[in-house]
Amino acid sequence: MAGQTNAAPVIIKRKKVVAGGGHHGGAWKVAYADFVTAMMAFFMLMWLLNATTEKQRKGIADYFSPTIPLSRISGGGDGSFGGDSVFSEDQIAQNGTGASSLKPSKERQALGQTGTEASERAADAAAFAEEARRIEEALMGIGGESMVSAKAARHIVTRVTDEGLIVEIFDQDDAPLFVTDSDTPEQILTDLIAMVARVFGLAANNVAVNGHIRALPAVLRDNPSWDLSTARAMRARKMLENAGLDPERIERVTGHSDRQPAVKNPMAARNNRLEIVLLRSKR
Repeated sequence: MAGQTNAAPVIIKRKKVVAGGGHHGGAWKVAYADFVTAMMAFFMLMWLLNATTEKQRKGIADYFSPTIPLSRISGGGDGSFGGDSVFSEDQIAQNGTGASSLKPSKERQALGQTGTEASERAADAAAFAEEARRIEEALMGIGGESMVSAKAARHIVTRVTDEGLIVEIFDQDDAPLFVTDSDTPEQILTDLIAMVARVFGLAANNVAVNGHIRALPAVLRDNPSWDLSTARAMRARKMLENAGLDPERIERVTGHSDRQPAVKNPMAARNNRLEIVLLRSKR
């Protein structure tokens, strides 16, 4: 009994463990963070839809598409969208260009408040192409009865360049346009110039006349190349006006001497030619 009296008392301590911590645990914090992130993404999407153009939205969509390369055109982009900024169409009062660069290329310049300048240029180009097609058809007889006889048609070629529609009238070995070494026209040139003047009446664009001649022998003491090419261009201008072309439409008359041969042989008769250019409209 004495041994039991001296024994140390046994103390049992019970500890309450609360699972999850806090009032309801920390899971709600994760859910709330996910919700806030989703809302930020939603508002970012709404802002992008409102602040970008159709082209820029397509670029953003292509960027996140796993089946399309990051940039379809290789090289040089200064941003993740291949060099285009979502602000590139904004207008800056100081220089009128896009916000992505102080010196952007023409394609990246801001189009202003309406953005119609590019569409107007495209419409002008399409209209000129249609006029050029009609004139070429009238010259070469593609669309019906030709205004040029088969004999005269072999003196003409046409081409469209950045400058405009060029109607080139040139010598044949057996049929020159001018009397040799002079600006006196042959009958074939008179007929061709009259026909060109009538066909150019289908349009209202200005006209330029360029004169070219073949290279002359180097032994000549006084080479008349410059004077002769200019005189022939001036004669062609007068013939166009006499054939009914409005003199106000003549923008320039130029003699090029033998500096721009049409064929490899600089002394070939093919280099004796006139270029009558229907110029593109200026804006």
